[in-house]
Amino acid sequence: QVQLVESGGGLVQAGGSLRLSCAASGRTFSNCAMGWFRQVPGKEREFVSAINWSGTNTYYRDSVKGRFTISRDNAKNTVYLQMNSLQPEDTAVYYCAADPSRAYASLHPGNYDYWGQGTQVTVSS
Repeated sequence: QVQLVESGGGLVQAGGSLRLSCAASGRTFSNCAMGWFRQVPGKEREFVSAINWSGTNTYYRDSVKGRFTISRDNAKNTVYLQMNSLQPEDTAVYYCAADPSRAYASLHPGNYDYWGQGTQVTVSS
């Protein structure tokens, strides 16, 4: 089991920044690939970013490339999502997820076994 708790969401003006954190507990965090996903009401959960267990490989959806940065600190059992130049279309509930089964980081939410409760990010125009 892996327990995940997100924090760092909030309300920000367009062009602003937020840093999301996801603290993990339970089984060995450093063995898990980690992902960030987001969801707005009425739409499917979508991939935002992912990082493999060692942090050497990162992945981003096209719309956030150059603005968002994923990172992890295995000593602190925490994964981060630094979000810069936020836009209203980034408004969503953001979820972190853990995948202990793969060496690589998957972009598909169905491959993640553990999920946090989500944190709301709202970007005003």
